[in-house]
Amino acid sequence: MRHIDLNCDLGEGAGHDAELMALITSANLACGIHAGDGGTMRLAVELALRHGVAIGAHPSLNDREHFGRRELPVSPDEVHLLVLTQTRLLRIIARQCDTRVAHVKPHGALYNMAARDPALAAAVAAAVHEADPGLILFGLAGSELIKAGQARGLRVAREVFADRTYQPDGALTPRTQPGALIENANAAVTQVRQLVLEGTVTATDGTVVPLAADTVCLHGDGSQAVFLANRLRTELKKAMIGFKAPGA
Repeated sequence: MRHIDLNCDLGEGAGHDAELMALITSANLACGIHAGDGGTMRLAVELALRHGVAIGAHPSLNDREHFGRRELPVSPDEVHLLVLTQTRLLRIIARQCDTRVAHVKPHGALYNMAARDPALAAAVAAAVHEADPGLILFGLAGSELIKAGQARGLRVAREVFADRTYQPDGALTPRTQPGALIENANAAVTQVRQLVLEGTVTATDGTVVPLAADTVCLHGDGSQAVFLANRLRTELKKAMIGFKAPGA
């Protein structure tokens, strides 16, 4: 049986973390910068432990006011420090709960910037490696971040999205543009089936773009997140696809 990872960004105050944690295999936990704090991180770690979900750090740019989704002028050194400190904080909390952090996935603007900027991607990869060379780096499939992780010797997980549209070059449609989000559950399920079963995605202009997928992201702050997670699990099971975290 083929397997895919279902990951979700949690610990961000959306209110349905417990429901989602029962449906996913990897959780990317806000590390107190764009959302959350030490208390919410601990609660999320404990919740992940109860459900056997892999724990990941979700480091962000320092811009809580805009939920880490606004691109800011940052240097590679600044990015390195942001990723390293946030990852280390979650690792400390995980150790206190007798578990470990398995992966790192940058959040929001940092994720998008590292996907296209080789210098920032290298800074992220270096920080992850410094925190723990055994960590898996999650990055946009086909992006500079995946290349940087591989160059640094990290294990990587190529990520695709259930609820975001794609451009012809394989990049995500910016949230500032119309049609960036897929709000129809049927359309999201269709996109994921194509990505997982065919290794392609249909871009906004109709171009069919090849994309390899190791993990599928569901945004935990979406109003239909729980419904979509259930639909995806049902439809992928019908296609004989199982679920497990990278490295599990």
